[in-house]
Amino acid sequence: MEMQGTPPCFIERYFKIREKGSTVRTELLAGMTTFIAMAYILFVNPNILADAGIPKDAAIASTIWIAALASMAMGVFANYPVALAPGMGLNAFFAYYVCGVLGLHWTVALGAVFFSGVLFLILTVGGIRQAIINAVPRDLKLAISVGIGLFIAFIGLKGTGLIVENSATYVSLGHVTSPTTLLSLFGLLFTAALMARDVHGSILIGIFVTTILAMVLGMTPAPQGIGDIISTSLPHMGETFGQLDLAGAWNYGLVSIIFTFTVVELFDNMGTLIGLTTKAKMVKSDGHIENIDKALTTDAVGTMVSAVFGTSTVTSYIESAAGIAAGGRTGLTALAAGVLFLAALLFTPLIGLVPAFATAPALILVGALLMSEVGKIDFSDFTNALPAFLTIIMMPLTSSIANGFAFGFISYTIMKLFAGQYKKVSWIMYLVSIAFLINLALRS
Repeated sequence: MEMQGTPPCFIERYFKIREKGSTVRTELLAGMTTFIAMAYILFVNPNILADAGIPKDAAIASTIWIAALASMAMGVFANYPVALAPGMGLNAFFAYYVCGVLGLHWTVALGAVFFSGVLFLILTVGGIRQAIINAVPRDLKLAISVGIGLFIAFIGLKGTGLIVENSATYVSLGHVTSPTTLLSLFGLLFTAALMARDVHGSILIGIFVTTILAMVLGMTPAPQGIGDIISTSLPHMGETFGQLDLAGAWNYGLVSIIFTFTVVELFDNMGTLIGLTTKAKMVKSDGHIENIDKALTTDAVGTMVSAVFGTSTVTSYIESAAGIAAGGRTGLTALAAGVLFLAALLFTPLIGLVPAFATAPALILVGALLMSEVGKIDFSDFTNALPAFLTIIMMPLTSSIANGFAFGFISYTIMKLFAGQYKKVSWIMYLVSIAFLINLALRS
């Protein structure tokens, strides 16, 4: 513990550590806690991006580099105890809708990610961001989170083999007795049990245990030497760095994918930051959040850089709450987490050995956590209930976050109009709904 009588060092002064009632030691431990809580993304994201056609080794490298640099930038520039990485939900939209359903090449999808970062930066600097956030009703904001959770969980269930395609019923129960499905189910229940006991890094531990069992049982290759665990040279992003197709993304259409990336990132990141800053006691009595514009600017720039590196949209991580709960109050927490992400570069060979069925339970559990917001939706007012329901249900059933947005926004506007509550709908909502309606018409 630092001596209170000694003058503050440069780090304490820069991050205002004493002013925030913290210590350097506490901040460093909080950074380690945050890293452990969200390190699962290093295993999950490359597997999802690989499904989009991105070379897995390059996806591992780009995921680590953007998580490290964006987290450090958030700490140094915004002085937030919040780490960043490619977002869950956004990576699923990238891989399974843009590249899967629409059939676009991953380079075009990266171009859309870059443009969404530019648009998000313009909205932040121009002050339009807050106007858009305020225009969307609370119930729709909550429904967006729930819908993304169901979409992520659905992908996870398919990854475990519990859900398979069926020509008669579209989907049905898979082969529960399949060895990989059984092991994936074990990983799900084991990780859930750890989470129920508030074990830090539960998801990461679950992935490790499931992978080790898979290796022991011969379901996935085991390391044959030290070279399969520790990298002798830093992994590179050669196959993805700078490969974004800006022209292809622009020609495909602004409203279809670029707009959706922007909207998802806007609400997902804003909701996360509001929750985390409240927990970190960074919200003032008048509701103003310290350095919020710097935090959002960091996120927007990080999104553009993530596209250049070759990964899906970077965003603030709710798992940063673990570090905040451990006492993190300043950017030193995020800086420490970023440094640990860099250290993970040494273990990229080991990351590459983790099978997809070992990371699938993480998607289901993240989906379950996002479902908690459903209890806050006002289902007593049907003009709110139906749009919220359509937002939630259309995301997993159409494998598209964009469709969930479209049906939710359009139905909300129409319901309020027919109910004589048109004054409750802002002009921004009308414009957004029209844009979604045109988008649906063009894609049908």
